[in-house]
Amino acid sequence: MKEVNIGGVPEHFNLAWYLTLKNGEYKDEGINLRWHDYYGGTGAMCKALRDKDIDIAVILTEGIIKDIIAGNPSKIVQTYVQSPLIWGIHVAAKSKYQTIDDLKGTKAAISRYGSGSHLMAYINAEYNNWDLENDLDFEVIKNLDGAVEGLTKGKADYFLWEKFTTKPLVDNGIFRNIGHCPTPWPCFVIAAREDFIENENETLKTILNIINNTTKDFKLIPSIDKTIANRYEQKLEDVQEWLGLTEWSQEVIDKDTTMKIQKELFSLDIIPEIIDYKKLVYKL
Repeated sequence: MKEVNIGGVPEHFNLAWYLTLKNGEYKDEGINLRWHDYYGGTGAMCKALRDKDIDIAVILTEGIIKDIIAGNPSKIVQTYVQSPLIWGIHVAAKSKYQTIDDLKGTKAAISRYGSGSHLMAYINAEYNNWDLENDLDFEVIKNLDGAVEGLTKGKADYFLWEKFTTKPLVDNGIFRNIGHCPTPWPCFVIAAREDFIENENETLKTILNIINNTTKDFKLIPSIDKTIANRYEQKLEDVQEWLGLTEWSQEVIDKDTTMKIQKELFSLDIIPEIIDYKKLVYKL
């Protein structure tokens, strides 16, 4: 039995992995796939890939591209979710800030530098024509629990996170949502360490085949909306809206998309250079 470690955020996007693991589909193929939740998100997973704690990550596209350029010895092997991620822009429920414009020059809570919440703060600033040097400030809060504490105690002023994941915090009167910031590209990819790709190519293909067989028909699973609502403690109507907006992918990310992302990150001074497609992506 081959042991393989995979990481991802403990969110509804990754329910397909849970279902295939629960069904024993990887073990049927001689693979002991062990799932690890990363509450710290993309930055924590980038570190785990570098440290060889995991072999594979289901990770934000812009985050892994940035980290590969920064020296992470991994490559993207497939797009996982084709649709954009809709980031909610949140403040504490009792915050004085009412609009996105009010947040100009205030402090953003981020899980860590290089994380999705960090990169999207730049994207949001650009959308709103802020001065990237003078209108952005950051407070590292590690994860969603840290964001709750940080915003409630005034250590930071706003926080970007996937809007459906944070919706229960809005419903419970902990956060207020004052706007949205969608990623202008496919949100999640599957990345693997280069040494794992080289040594376990067939194993990786098998894993991708199994998850792809589930994601292509994910919305057709009976009562999947109720399952998600119960598991992730969300309102049924929110889950149904999310399902309507979300499209999974079974294809490799294309060259034009990687170039679009790199140009955006380069223009924001988040990456120092634009690199060749083949240095980012491995086609199995």
